[in-house]
Amino acid sequence: MNYVLIYLLLMPFRTVMRLFYRPTGRSLVIQTAKIGDFINITPMLRALGKSDVLLSKAVEPLARHDDTIAHYFLIEEAKRSFFSKIRLAFQLMNRYDNVYLVQPNSVNLFFAALCNAPNKQFLRTYVRKSYHGVFYRSASGIVDHSKLDLTLDSYLKLINRQYRYSDFPKHATSPLWQPPSPPAVLLAPSDTLKIGISISAGNRAKTIPASVWKQLMDALSDLPCTWYVFGPPAEQPWLDELLALTGPKENIVSLIGALKLEEVPWAIGQMDFYISSDSGNAYIADAQAVPIIMLYGPCEVREQRPVNNVLFIGPENGAASTFVFATRFRFDQPAEELFGLDLEKINRIKAFIHNNLG
Repeated sequence: MNYVLIYLLLMPFRTVMRLFYRPTGRSLVIQTAKIGDFINITPMLRALGKSDVLLSKAVEPLARHDDTIAHYFLIEEAKRSFFSKIRLAFQLMNRYDNVYLVQPNSVNLFFAALCNAPNKQFLRTYVRKSYHGVFYRSASGIVDHSKLDLTLDSYLKLINRQYRYSDFPKHATSPLWQPPSPPAVLLAPSDTLKIGISISAGNRAKTIPASVWKQLMDALSDLPCTWYVFGPPAEQPWLDELLALTGPKENIVSLIGALKLEEVPWAIGQMDFYISSDSGNAYIADAQAVPIIMLYGPCEVREQRPVNNVLFIGPENGAASTFVFATRFRFDQPAEELFGLDLEKINRIKAFIHNNLG
């Protein structure tokens, strides 16, 4: 509610500033979520040609290497204090002709509503507060997004109601950032299938259990596979848990902590397949056109998913319990049930791999 009070306080200043507004030709996209969500706005960035972005520091390494981004602002810096909020509000107020609000939480609505842009398109989701109506009244257009709408489509509709996800490709960095010193294990010649995996997920409730990874590795042991484990240093305990089940194996290669975020897209691009839950790296793999096997667990894949070459493996009942704008961090079913594999699922995975060889 504090953002409403600050907004009302600044409204007279916004009115005065409007007298000095002049067209700039600039566009602003507001998306302050994490890696997968950032990847999913890159079709928007491609459609706009060049734009500014208000984003999270978590994805700054990707934004630094993106030629569709003219300038970016970090939401963490804006939220440090009352005065930092006011400073950013005035920076944005008369800077843009177009504002596209992708993640409509209170703080993002606050900044978008204060802009004097003549074209302001806001996403409206199934999760909103009653007082958000104050901010939505400033929009020139609204796209309503439901739990069954594909986020990629909803985002692009902010620009043009006729756009669909297939009209513009995703990217992770643009152009693809080449690591100056990539890990030697990724440069060595190999006659095995390179399978990248996300050992964990940002939302720990979406982490595939070590027992499921072992079951999958055992099931694919008849194929010449090398498993490359991706993740930041904090995910080492999940790899340790897996190795405690499998024992040391030459074909399990750790990339934990070995890559900067901006280097991950290139590294994933070296893989023949990528396997994960609904994690940021799955969307990076999608942007790199790497075939994906997604164990989606409790997620609603009709709302958000990789859209290129992907096999979806989910729980038997198929009932989603977490959504993009209503994320849950605890589920009723145990992870072993949500991500569990049976013979039919394993056969589908094997068929997918065989169909994508060579």
